[in-house]
Amino acid sequence: MPEQATYTHGHHASVVNSHARRTAKNSAAFLIPHIKPHYRILDVGCGPGSITIDLAQLVPQGSVIGIDAVEDVLSQARELARARFGAVGNVTFQQHDANELPFSDGEFDVVYCHQVLQHVHDPVAILKEMARVTRKGGLVAAREVDYGSLSWYPELPGLDKWEDIHMKVMKLNGAHPKAGRYLKAWAREIGFAPGDITFTWDSWNYQDGDAAIWAQSWSERALRSSYATTSLDTGIATQEDLDYVSDTWRKWGEIEGALIIIPNGEILCRVKEE
Repeated sequence: MPEQATYTHGHHASVVNSHARRTAKNSAAFLIPHIKPHYRILDVGCGPGSITIDLAQLVPQGSVIGIDAVEDVLSQARELARARFGAVGNVTFQQHDANELPFSDGEFDVVYCHQVLQHVHDPVAILKEMARVTRKGGLVAAREVDYGSLSWYPELPGLDKWEDIHMKVMKLNGAHPKAGRYLKAWAREIGFAPGDITFTWDSWNYQDGDAAIWAQSWSERALRSSYATTSLDTGIATQEDLDYVSDTWRKWGEIEGALIIIPNGEILCRVKEE
C-alpha cells in the first residue's frame, strides 16, 4: 500500500539544506563499524544524499542505492554524487515507496534508514520490508529522533510554542514524533529476537555555530516549510503564532551559550541465519 502519512517537513530549501548537512559520522556512527568494503547497502529515505554518499565511500568494492519518494530531492542527491565522484561512482538514486521495495529478498548486506520511520503511517511495515530485502546475517539499521525528549538552553517560551505546534502537526499527519523510543519495540514486533537487536541512544548536540545554523533553519522553516502551511491550513497555529516562533528561533540563535540536545534512538537488527 502506498504511503498514507504526510511528510511533516516537506521539501522547502530550508529543510533540504538542513538535511544535506548530515553525514555518516554525525548520523550513522553506530552503523559504520559494521560496514565492510564489499557491502551492498540500501539507504531508505535518503533525501539529498549526503549520508548515502558517505556510505558509498566506505564500500569501495561494494555499492549503495539511495531511495526516496520525491524525485526533486533525488535530483539534488545525484548532483552531489557527481560533485563527489565525477561521472563514475558506486552510488545510485532511485524513486521508490518504502512500503513496497522493488528489490529481491536478501539483496542487501545492510538496509538503513535515517529519520524516516517517524514520518510514516506504519513504521513496522517499513521495517518488515527492510528486513525482507536484507540477506541472512545482514543488518537492518535505523536512527530516529525522539521529539518528546529534546532539551535546550535558554528556555525561551517561543520554543515551547514551536514544540507544541510541531508535535500536533506530526500527529495530525499520521506520524510518530517519539519514534526514537519505540524502535526496539517495533523491531520485536516484526519478529527480531531480543538477542538480535542492539539498541543505543545518541544525540545531536548543537552549540555555538551549530546552534546558530539550527536556529536559522527553523526560523525559516517556521514560516515557509510544510510545518507552516499545515499549521495554518488546519488551524493548529495562526500566522501570529508562526511569526512568534520564527522570531524566537532567530533570537535564540544569537544568544551566546545557546545549545540544543536532540536525542536519537538507534537500532541494529541482525537477520537470523537459518
